[in-house]
Amino acid sequence: MSGTARVALATCSFFPDGDADDAGLPAAIDGDVTFAIWDDPAVDWAAFDLVVVRSTWDYQERRDAFLAWARGIGERLVNPPGVLAWNTDKRYLHELAAAGLPVVPTTLVAPGELFTAPAGEYVVKPTVSAGSRDTARFTADEGERAAALVAAIHAGGRTAMVQPYVASVDARGETALLFFDGAFSHAIHKGPLLRPGAEPTSEVFAAETIAPRTPSAAELAVAQRILEDVAQRLGTGSPLYARVDLVEDAGGAPLLLELELTEPSLFFAGDAARLARYGAAVQRRLAAL
Repeated sequence: MSGTARVALATCSFFPDGDADDAGLPAAIDGDVTFAIWDDPAVDWAAFDLVVVRSTWDYQERRDAFLAWARGIGERLVNPPGVLAWNTDKRYLHELAAAGLPVVPTTLVAPGELFTAPAGEYVVKPTVSAGSRDTARFTADEGERAAALVAAIHAGGRTAMVQPYVASVDARGETALLFFDGAFSHAIHKGPLLRPGAEPTSEVFAAETIAPRTPSAAELAVAQRILEDVAQRLGTGSPLYARVDLVEDAGGAPLLLELELTEPSLFFAGDAARLARYGAAVQRRLAAL
């Protein structure tokens, strides 16, 4: 590519200048880099050489429109439209589990299907969701409250998913591993997010407690296995960015909670090395166009 590359960092109207964590991104990418709201009709997407999905955190109730926007950009979009289509519905967890990968057990409850409260603590959320919205934690005797959340999810035309609450989260939290172009970059610790009895957040995303974490060898190995499976499954190679959220089972083994390939927080935290690694991955994509 000759000349100065034009790069759009796709965001949403809640964050027209991007999320605060992304503030250092434009300087980390060599080119004319700007934030652009994904559903703003005034944006000329054809004017950009590359469009990088970042904080598009309002698509959940307009997934069809979001995916149509992605398809309209086509090969200039990263991650690509096919990856977004697969990853924006958490039914993908069933596919990964069927492939023998370690996944938190997940039951799907589609609109019109009956919800039956499981034994023990559990979590209810939509399969199309972000930022922990419409997500809550329940005890075995809170079936009526959980059924109300399932009904609300169904009323929006979405499928609900039910997962056991993984007890280790209260003590150890989650480990989120960040990969850029298939290479491990860094990991963070996420503290417990869902409090017993709390209603789902009404914010764009729930507040999180974040700290650096060094992943174990087992966590790294599981994350890499998952990403290798996805690259082969979707035929798109390594994604530009990926966040693998892991928890521990009762025996201390890693389990996949979510695989974030659409619009995850990447937790740069102003770290120059993290930003540089991401910027270099973007440059490689530009060079390949």
